[in-house]
Order: sequence, then structure tokens, then C-alpha cells
Amino acid sequence: MFNQLRLALSAPNTLTVTLAAAGILMVTMGTRQSLGLFIAPINSASDVGIVGISLALAIGQFSWGLAQPIAGLMADRYGPQKVLIAGLLLLALGSMLTPFMLSGTGLIICLGILAAVGSGFGSFSVLIGASAKRISQEARGPASGVINAGGSLGQFIGAPIFQGLIQAIGWVGALWAMAVVSLSALPLIKKLTGQLPAPTDSLRLTEGESFGKTIRGAFTNPSYFLLNLGFFTCGFHIAFLVTHLPGEVSLCGLPATVASGALAIIGLSNIFGSLYAGQCVARYRSKYILAVMYGSRALLIVGYLLLPRSDWTFYIFAAGLGFTWLATVPPTAAIVGKLFGLRYLATLFGISMLSHQIGGFFGAYLGGLTMAEWGNLDAMWYADMALAGFAALVNLPIRESAS
Repeated sequence: MFNQLRLALSAPNTLTVTLAAAGILMVTMGTRQSLGLFIAPINSASDVGIVGISLALAIGQFSWGLAQPIAGLMADRYGPQKVLIAGLLLLALGSMLTPFMLSGTGLIICLGILAAVGSGFGSFSVLIGASAKRISQEARGPASGVINAGGSLGQFIGAPIFQGLIQAIGWVGALWAMAVVSLSALPLIKKLTGQLPAPTDSLRLTEGESFGKTIRGAFTNPSYFLLNLGFFTCGFHIAFLVTHLPGEVSLCGLPATVASGALAIIGLSNIFGSLYAGQCVARYRSKYILAVMYGSRALLIVGYLLLPRSDWTFYIFAAGLGFTWLATVPPTAAIVGKLFGLRYLATLFGISMLSHQIGGFFGAYLGGLTMAEWGNLDAMWYADMALAGFAALVNLPIRESAS
């Protein structure tokens, strides 16, 4: 796998573009996935309360998803450089201002809007769209896997780093350090957004189509609808697990370290899963890759429900789920590119990410309602299993070209 990856990325400028995009995503995802660590210290230092802080972070989940198509549209029209700069500055500003705005409204502004929108501007839609236009067709699948792995690496290392900073210098200092980390990614933008190469056939085919015509065609395209429907269930699955896995561990009478360990394993496993998914995109139809990924999630949940609840059950479950965690991004982006070309890839993939985050909202929110109503998450596990199987099926009718 790694030899094929090296060959795919060996073309001039390809490795630089890919690693720059991966580095930016590592920063934006690493900071975004670590914000939950600040709930307890902010709650202790303010009168906002857990509900108010959680509301700010929930709004941030939706803001991050809503930012994706907006950022994609701006990148397609004005270029990705300005969008990425604005995103990192907003992310840093939201982190820096949070200690000075310890009210419900202040946290919504800082964490729910500024930081979330900033992270969204520097996320999948802009980064994958910008890199796809600057590398060869053969390298796009492997490159998207590497970029996605950068986000997984950020998730894996971000939480322990910021947790350590909270303990060492306090939560205020940790948030300011988060702002510095965000700004440190600015030099990578120039590496990613350099001059476009000479137009390829795939680029020429889409340059002449208007934005409005492309978007109208997308919203009436059954394959695009089915793709986004499957991606919606992906968001439901991920948000449910990342939000409520610690609660499930607690219900099973296991220590909190099992939950943090399982989440770390998910991030680590997805690094390898993302790289493998990128390689598969270059060899197989992406709709079949997605069908296998979603189907495997349903089977893993069946296994989890049948096994006794132990720490190793959670660790093995996390490793299996982590392999496909965000590895759905490369094949999803590949199908969008095949359906509509590269000219408006950032916008159209951003819309797909919004669908993903709407599913994420329901996964997180309904999990909380289920816990409050029945005191367990059994209904959510069955719903997640059914949705995963449904997502596997709806991807099969997608009309995907061979190249």
C-alpha cells in the first residue's frame, strides 16, 4: 500500500500540495475535536452551566457544517488562499476571546460561531477542492486519503496535548495556545495554493459551465441525492459515537480511561483507514467502497451488541469503527468530482459535508434524548445499525463513471 502511495505522490509538486493540505486539516480538526475538554473548566470558572456550554458547542457543530458549502463557494469564486487565511484567523480569534466572554451569548459567539466557522473554512471542502485542481487525476485518490489522515492525526494528538496544557498552564493558557497553533498553519497555505498547473482535459470540460447550471444540475441529480443521503447517516453515526461513547462506557461500569482510550484508538485507526481508502479510490468504484464501509459499521455494531461489555470489547470495536471513521471522505469527494467535474468541487462537496453535519446534529441530540428517556442507549445502537445498512444500500444505485 505504502509503495503505491509513494508512486502516486511522486509527481512534481504533488507531495508538497498534499502534505500542506494535510497539515492545515491536522490543525483545524485537532483544535475542533479538543473543545470538549474545556467544558468542565469553563463550567467551574463561570455561571453559564453545562447546558449553556453544551448549547454553544452544539451550535458550533452546525456552524461548522454550514460553513463548508459557503467556504467552498468562496474558494471556487475567489480562490482558496483568502478563505483559508480567514478561517485560521477566525479560529484563532474565537479561541483567544473565549476567556473574556464567559456568558452564554459570549460562548456562542466565540466557540459556536467564530471558532467553528474558522475551522470549517479550513476543512475538507476547501482543502480537497484546492488540492484536486493542482495534482494529476491519478494522484487525487491517494492524496485525498493522506489529507484525510492529517485530520485523523490531529484528532489523535490534539486531545492529549491540550489536556496536558490545561493541567500545566490552565484552561485560559491552553486556549491561547490553541490560537497560536491555529496561526502556525498560515505558512502552509502558500504551499497549497500555488499557481495552478496547465489545464488538463478534466479541468477544461468544466470551465465553461456556469455556477448556476452546475448547482441546479446537482440538486436534480439522483446520484448526488443518494450520495448525500448516505453521508447524512455517516454524520449521524460519528456524532452519536463521539458524543455518547463515554456515557456508554460509564453505563457498562467501566472507568473513563476506557472511553478516552477508545476515542484515541478511533483516531489512530482512521489514519490507516484514510490512507487505504485513498488507495482504493484509485482502483475501485467509489460507490462500492462506500457500500462496504457502511455495511461494515452495521456488522460491527451487531458484534458489539452480542459481546460482553469489557474494556477490550470497546478497544476492538473502536479499532474497527475507526478504520472507516472519516475514511468515507475520499470516496465521497471522488464521486462528486466524477459527477460534476472539478470546477465547483469545493462548493458541491461542501454541500455534502453540510448533509453530514445535519446527520451529526441528530445523532448527538437524539442520543441525549434517548438517554434521558430510557436511561440507556439501546435504541440508538439499533437505529445506528439500521442506518448504516441503509447507507450501504443507497450507494449502490449511484451512476458513477469508471474514471
